Amino acid sequence: MAETDTGIVTAGLVVIGDEVLSGRTKDKNIGYVAEKLTETGIQLKEVRIVADDQAAIVEAVNTLRQRHDYVFTTGGIGPTHDDITADAIGAAFGLPVEMDERALDIMRRHFRESQLTPARLRMTRMPVGAALIDNPVSVAPGFSVENVYVMAGVPQIMQGMLDQVLPDLRAGRKILSRTLRVSAKEGDIADVLGEVQAAFADIAIGSYPFHVDNRFGVNVVFRGPDDERLEAALRQVQEALAGRSIFSDLPGEDDVS
Repeated sequence: MAETDTGIVTAGLVVIGDEVLSGRTKDKNIGYVAEKLTETGIQLKEVRIVADDQAAIVEAVNTLRQRHDYVFTTGGIGPTHDDITADAIGAAFGLPVEMDERALDIMRRHFRESQLTPARLRMTRMPVGAALIDNPVSVAPGFSVENVYVMAGVPQIMQGMLDQVLPDLRAGRKILSRTLRVSAKEGDIADVLGEVQAAFADIAIGSYPFHVDNRFGVNVVFRGPDDERLEAALRQVQEALAGRSIFSDLPGEDDVS
C-alpha cells in the first residue's frame, strides 16, 4: 500500500445486524478492523451499529461515505431473508441489484448444481457494476461500490475479506503512540494533562484509569504522527508530575498504533 504525502486518510464502519443490537451476538469485528486500518495508515473515525433495516443502512452508509475516504460494512450478505445489505447498498447508490454472473461462476466452481439452492444463489446478488471482494474462507464474495466495501459479518470471513481489500487502498501517515503509566488517580493529574494538551494541539492525549492490586493508576496515551513531538509531550507531563512527587515512570509501551 503506497503512503501519501497528504497526511490523514479516514474511514467509517457500519456494523449491521439485529443480533448485535440485541446482545445475542457479541461483535468481534470492530476491534479487528480498527487495528488493521491503523496498522496501514487509515484512521477509523466513526462506527455505527444499525439494525437489519434498509432505511437505517442507507442513511448510515450515505452519511459516512461523504465524510470519509472509505466505508466498510459488516453483516447482512448471507443467504437468509434478513440479509438485506446488498439491496440497501444498491438503494444508497441508486443502482439495481441483480445476480452477478462473476459471483455465480465462483459459486459454481465450488458447489454442484444441486447444491446451488435459492439461499446460496441469494449470495450472488449485488448492485450492478460492483467490484467483487474475494472470500478465501467460504467462497461467496463480498463487493465494493466506489469507496464502500461490503463484507460478511462472521469474523473469520470478514477478516479474510479485509485482508484482500487493504493492499489496494490509499494510506496516510501512520499514527504513533506512547504510553505513560502514572501512579495516581485521574483527578490528580487532569490539570496537567489539560495544560500539556493545550501546548501540543497536534498530539491527542488520552487518560485511561485502572485499578490493580488495590492500586489506582492512569495510562496516559499520546498519539500523533511525529515521534519527536510525542516524546516532547510525554516528557512535559513527566516533569510536571515529578514536581508533585507523583510517580510517573511505571513500565509502559512504545508502539505503532
